[in-house]
Amino acid sequence: MNTTEHEIQHVTPIGRSVFEDLFPPDEAAELEIRAVLLTGLSHWLQHSGIKEETAAQVLGINQAHIAEIKRGEINRFTLDELVRLASRAGLHPRLQLKAA
Repeated sequence: MNTTEHEIQHVTPIGRSVFEDLFPPDEAAELEIRAVLLTGLSHWLQHSGIKEETAAQVLGINQAHIAEIKRGEINRFTLDELVRLASRAGLHPRLQLKAA
């Protein structure tokens, strides 16, 4: 049987981040943390019931950045920016370390 472009070549195991399959361990760890923060901010925007203009004021950013959060544009934000934004949203970001 010939391999076609539609055949599944690899599936990331349940409980494992796709970032681990695509990037070196240090980059994957940062991207995973950024993704969690970005997702939390997106959910906050979705469920807070406030308008984008008000959310932008609360977070101290412009409305274009609100749209980027909603679209999940992870590369538009650094880790430290996402931590600050989550804190301003009252999400109380915390980091937990565990041995490999």
